[in-house]
Amino acid sequence: MSNRKSIRTDIAWSTPSTITVKGFDLCKDILGTLSLGDIAFLELTDRLPTTRASVVFNAIAVTLVEHGLTPSAIAARMTYTGAPEAMQAAVAAGLCGLGSVFVGSMETAARMLQEALPDSSKKVDFDQLARDIVARFHGHKQAVPGIGHPLHKPEDPRAPRLFQIAAENGFDGPYIKLMKRVAKEAEAVYGKSLPINATGAIAAIASELKLPWKIVRGVGVMARAIGLVGHILEEMREPIAREIKTRAEEEATAHLRKA
Repeated sequence: MSNRKSIRTDIAWSTPSTITVKGFDLCKDILGTLSLGDIAFLELTDRLPTTRASVVFNAIAVTLVEHGLTPSAIAARMTYTGAPEAMQAAVAAGLCGLGSVFVGSMETAARMLQEALPDSSKKVDFDQLARDIVARFHGHKQAVPGIGHPLHKPEDPRAPRLFQIAAENGFDGPYIKLMKRVAKEAEAVYGKSLPINATGAIAAIASELKLPWKIVRGVGVMARAIGLVGHILEEMREPIAREIKTRAEEEATAHLRKA
């Protein structure tokens, strides 16, 4: 008798005439009915979003599509310039940079919130939780995830808008409350302005949507892939990657050229 584990997936399967995704007929139930965000929600949660959940999930996903010439966008443009026959490689190159500093920080923030509040239905002292969280990061000389921004000051305009959308749709819950308390406590402890940034807001809202922290970064990956395709299209039409490369090289070696 074989001891091999069976190969199994519950995501999708096909027959000669049908395609079933998460139990729904692709052609009859999904096409023309679900948005890209809605099918992403279904993939991540095994359930269709309610109308309100759809608005909120789509909002956090759309937030992350575009943010200008970020390192991921530059990496994608550079890779496309070297391998224009492989657009997918350029997108992949850009996505590889979504880590603990850019975009992927939402995962760290979501983990912080969910581990501090594993049962959102229980009554807790949010002020004490925030003090404990900030003390831990401060004690390890680490930045608290989800707060602060090098450009957007005194606040990241995306955060209050996302919180407004969440509140309007019934998702203004304990994780958002805790995130706000953490930001307030961090400002007092670190002695500087540390507004909640987009990834902090998204981490809190994703937690309200019951997305496990280990998959929250995936929302950013999906969204930013769309933005990177847009950057590659612009690079095709109005290339700037070679100019970026030339200027970077000239400036970086200018001190050598003076010799």
